[in-house]
Amino acid sequence: MIALTLAEVAELAGGTLTGPAGTRATGKVTVDSRTVASGDLFVAVAGERVDGHDFLPAAAAAGAVAALATRPDGALPCVVVDDTVAALGRLAAGVHGRLTAGGLRTVGITGSSGKTSTKDLLGQVLAAAGPTVSPPGSYNNDIGLPLTVLDADGETRFLVLEMGARGTGHIARLCRIARPEVGVVLNVGSAHLGEFGSPEAIAQAKGELVEALPEDGTAVLNADDPRVIGMAPRTRARVVAVGRGADADVRATDVVLDESGRASFRLRAAGEEHPVRLRVVGEHQVANALSAAGAALALGLPAGEVAAALSAAMPRSRWRMEVDRRPDGVTVVNDAYNANPESMRAALAALAGMAGSRRIAVLGAMAELGPDAPAEHERLGRDAAAAGVDLIVAVGPDAVGIAEGAVAAGRRAGEESVHVPDRAAARELLAEVLRPGDVVLVKASRSYGLELLAADLLTTGAGA
Repeated sequence: MIALTLAEVAELAGGTLTGPAGTRATGKVTVDSRTVASGDLFVAVAGERVDGHDFLPAAAAAGAVAALATRPDGALPCVVVDDTVAALGRLAAGVHGRLTAGGLRTVGITGSSGKTSTKDLLGQVLAAAGPTVSPPGSYNNDIGLPLTVLDADGETRFLVLEMGARGTGHIARLCRIARPEVGVVLNVGSAHLGEFGSPEAIAQAKGELVEALPEDGTAVLNADDPRVIGMAPRTRARVVAVGRGADADVRATDVVLDESGRASFRLRAAGEEHPVRLRVVGEHQVANALSAAGAALALGLPAGEVAAALSAAMPRSRWRMEVDRRPDGVTVVNDAYNANPESMRAALAALAGMAGSRRIAVLGAMAELGPDAPAEHERLGRDAAAAGVDLIVAVGPDAVGIAEGAVAAGRRAGEESVHVPDRAAARELLAEVLRPGDVVLVKASRSYGLELLAADLLTTGAGA
């Protein structure tokens, strides 16, 4: 963060200061008292389980110079506000305005799936051209996005922001905190369908990003998704279409997967053609890479440098097609950060493209699908069977439809399609059946915690 006096923090956040106005916050802004260091500003957020105000003494002891809080505290100076999350957003908006005036360039990324992977790719591409803020993980809400903005300082040239939505108006609100000059929309799928009600409502919400772009900005739209390219009339900005089709401005041709499921292709853009060899797993990463390329080109990076940086980019965020090989030769693919029908199918396609003696899919339920959930889980089982998965293990009561769909598609119940009640049962089953050369995909919505099962599988094979 840029250094601010507490008086400036109070002014930007819209609060009342209960401490010395000239004291300077020179460190980070954080909502976690365990990460506080000297010079930091602590934001006391009241959550469902804990209230950050209870940790003000701990933050003070760790070196925080002040806190954003809803009430004063004797432990350290406070900027008192009505709502600390809203105040955090106002503070970030004020800082972003100052940094933009100093030359900061901002990219916003949204979509039903692939946001974090695309943000990670673009962050590494831009970092090759100048100081870039693009943190690992999914910092895409009313807390995470302002914290990302506040990680930037006067030296930062590029800021890459991930923007999520659980309802209409959410992305518009995030864009008021940090207005991007480049907006990337990846896809419109079924994530949060239960909350939005329809794909059309999801598209309406995602399109708030392109509506917020300035006239001299750029909207990078996936031409392979009709709902995304259909957003073009909603923006004043220049539109760059990316995709596999001949009409895309930024294209991928000659896509080939290696035995590890990593894609190579020719990047065609701006009248040039350059080879790209991705280090992330899955053919679906080609679309993510094209969106990252479109954004980087919009910011003025040469096509050859973009292709080279994409080829050098590594996986950054946890539990997203994270591939590890056990000493006994079993490969574990941990893609358990989250799941929706589209990302499930992409993960199954990636599994199908990986070399192995058997391909095993350990699948938990997909959350927030609303009334379509039973049909979508049954369809997922059929999709897994169609992808050539040798063993489908459905985990948890909400995932029983996956096993039933696989059986309906011709897989033998109890042998090729198995339903188990929980992670412990899945771990016990897999300990018995896994053998060298197997490739195991583990995926579910985050609330089901299957990333813990993937970690257990790696530990199980550690001594083999």
